[in-house]
Amino acid sequence: MKPNITDRQIMAIALPSIVSNVTVPLLGMCDLAIAGHTGDATLVAAVSVGATLFNVLYWLFGFLRMGTGGLTSQAYGRGDDAGTVGIITRSILAGAAMSAMLLAVHRPLIDFTFAHIIETEPSVERLARTYISICIWGIPAMLLQYCFTGWFIGMQNSRLPMAVSILQNIINIAVSLSCVTIGGMTIDGIAIGTLTAQWSAVMISAVAWALRYGNLRRHLREVRLSEIKPMLHFLDLNKDIFLRTLCLVAVTLFFTSAGAAQGDMTVAANALLMQFFTIFSYIMDGLAYAAEALTGKHIGARDAASLQTTVRRIFRWTYGVVALFTITYTVAGGALIGLLTSDAALAGYAMYYHPWVVLIPLAGFQAFVWDGVFIGATATRAMLLTMAVATAAFFICYHLTFPLWGNNGLWMSFIIYLFSRGMLQTALAKRTISKTLDGQNGR
Repeated sequence: MKPNITDRQIMAIALPSIVSNVTVPLLGMCDLAIAGHTGDATLVAAVSVGATLFNVLYWLFGFLRMGTGGLTSQAYGRGDDAGTVGIITRSILAGAAMSAMLLAVHRPLIDFTFAHIIETEPSVERLARTYISICIWGIPAMLLQYCFTGWFIGMQNSRLPMAVSILQNIINIAVSLSCVTIGGMTIDGIAIGTLTAQWSAVMISAVAWALRYGNLRRHLREVRLSEIKPMLHFLDLNKDIFLRTLCLVAVTLFFTSAGAAQGDMTVAANALLMQFFTIFSYIMDGLAYAAEALTGKHIGARDAASLQTTVRRIFRWTYGVVALFTITYTVAGGALIGLLTSDAALAGYAMYYHPWVVLIPLAGFQAFVWDGVFIGATATRAMLLTMAVATAAFFICYHLTFPLWGNNGLWMSFIIYLFSRGMLQTALAKRTISKTLDGQNGR
């Protein structure tokens, strides 16, 4: 079948977004790889602790990207250039304010984390604190980068974020290696590389915005920052997404904790098997970004017919992805586990729970697509509601099944959590999107 314009639009956003998604964890992985080649296990552990803390923090503040992207795509669809400039301005102000608050309280937060959340050796903690004390100054850059990334995607441009992500990783590797191998530094050099890359990325994005969208700068004078209502609307959307992300983080961290409580072999096997979900999510997030950008565009243009066609097309692409991953995980699951570990005992133990990961694409695909659609529709309250119910389903199922089936009960709970999210969103989708379209028509 020859792709039509809708298919080309979907892939033009989805494919660069997939590349960007794959590069996101590379910052932490590069730091770990450089630390690993020093031959100092304590250094590796310290970088791992520090990178994990920042990954969770940035995950929680991902709402800046989503909220900015949803609102921008709708303004783009309306042809409201001044509106798109107002959104990026308010987003940057919000990101800067949140960064300032985090920096103001970062010392007691770090002390609390090491005192009550993370237990580690004193030598590891000392090095981790050094890493964190440097990388903490990258928080403003990362939050502002979320603002730019969301805005670019809302403007139907995912190639710019992809290019910035690639450049960020190149800069990180180059600076970190130079500091460690030439400058004779250790964990401080690795952290400086990460910090330099983060600030380079946001500066590249700012310059790219000025060059690519320079014609929009004339609308800056039209932005009325004294108007409270637009900012309150922006913050209200982001509040819902933030609470939804808290639920997501709670499930993820509890899954790891519940595995750890069963012993080293179980937590290691679960970590390996979770890579199957991570790989699937990288691809599905690309389609979700396309759903987000195009949904917002069509809603802003009040084009219900194009919106319906777009959602249908994205689901068709999704069915192909689901089939590919399900078949691959079924047929080559053992080989993939073998690539992740050379420990035969661990691989055999992981294979016992392998059937659960085969269900991940089937159980989870709807949630990814509808997340994108709901963000584009700025239906954040519905997203929060469905996530809250799915999270409750996860914990209820876990407490009912874990005493009977152990780790199988944990995996069953995770699959039910994924499936219930998608089904609840499917049930709410038509009414939610219609309500958003009606709101646009009332403008």
